Amino acid sequence: MGIKNVSVIGAGTMGNGIAHVFAQSGFKVTLVDVNAAQLEKAIATISKNLDRQVSKGVLTEEQKATTLQNITTNTSIADGVAHANLVVEAATENINLKLEIFKQLDAAAPSGCLLASNTSSISITKIAAVTKRPELVIGMHFMNPVPVMKLVEIINGYATSKEVNATITALSKQLGKVPCTVNDYPGFIANRILMPMINEAIYSLFEGVAGVEEIDTVMKLGMAHPMGPLQLADFIGLDVCLSILKVLYDGFGNPKYAPCPLLTNMVMAGKLGAKSGEGFYVYTAGSKELVVSESFK
Repeated sequence: MGIKNVSVIGAGTMGNGIAHVFAQSGFKVTLVDVNAAQLEKAIATISKNLDRQVSKGVLTEEQKATTLQNITTNTSIADGVAHANLVVEAATENINLKLEIFKQLDAAAPSGCLLASNTSSISITKIAAVTKRPELVIGMHFMNPVPVMKLVEIINGYATSKEVNATITALSKQLGKVPCTVNDYPGFIANRILMPMINEAIYSLFEGVAGVEEIDTVMKLGMAHPMGPLQLADFIGLDVCLSILKVLYDGFGNPKYAPCPLLTNMVMAGKLGAKSGEGFYVYTAGSKELVVSESFK
């Protein structure tokens, strides 16, 4: 199954990263978002990240130029996927939004086009069920930041064909990634294991067992994690963490997945982590110093 033209739906952090790696690997990419300003911002981000690769000697200026030439943008899903062999949806982690997008993709994409979702927790089987091509629907869960992280978690829905899995596995390797196939259960593997750890770290803070810095330091120095769980939660987005925990809790009905009340309150208060400027830490533009939020001092 030859794939040359790839459409990426959603020009946020994950979407622009996915577009970046496909374009850098020689694919023709259409980046689709209803917000034209978001598309402009995404191209600027990709260009900046390519500049970083050039400065490190990973890419040449010519390769950077070619990568950018491989990307076009579109504000229409129908137009943006008209010639696609593969569509990768990277919209917000919201089940109703994703189901609506996949209905549109199924109606607009060519008949043999593969439909993939970058969802980090939502059922591929449920997404595939709103299409007339469930055997061509698969999960392609990239890690953030996409140009740097090697893993692609490939999720087989109930009806995903073996041929589609083989195609996406080979494609991931072509992107320089390491594919790992998992089956479609809540949270898959990455977040089924990661989110309870993050939730437990938040509970430890909530219950006064230790402070923000102490919790993160124990996990960094004691477990060799490159980033503590609270800092990682900020980086992922506390709203995203909460959404994934709700998927786990609803999917398994097990109280061990119940989100910590502190996490729920922080999200309601708009403290979403790095993207909002404050979570467990405070984030200042241009500064890499970790400063604990006043709420936890």
